[in-house]
Amino acid sequence: MAMDKKTLDELKDALIAEKKDLEKNLGRIARPVDKEEGDYETTFSELGTDKDDNATEVDQYTQDLSVENTLEKKLQEVLDALERMENGTYGKCANCAGEIPVERLRANPSARTCINCK
Repeated sequence: MAMDKKTLDELKDALIAEKKDLEKNLGRIARPVDKEEGDYETTFSELGTDKDDNATEVDQYTQDLSVENTLEKKLQEVLDALERMENGTYGKCANCAGEIPVERLRANPSARTCINCK
């Protein structure tokens, strides 16, 4: 069964809100790379020049890099879902081409697969 426009609009709004939230969180620890939407680079804080400051900088950078990678991956999933909406393939499983249940999409609007293929 094809998704009605109201449901699709609701899911699109959820994806856009998630995109803004991810970009806001990424902006706290990274800066956007100009070339491609959704691509960020972790920033490195300069706290000082002594050994303890340097160790703290490296530790913070390592933590931020891990968080950035996770947020960036999720942002890319959201961007991909919005693109699938534009080209009419949203809600179809990437593996079996079956319909992804609306309940699954409401829980995870960027889902690419149905429950069976997950």
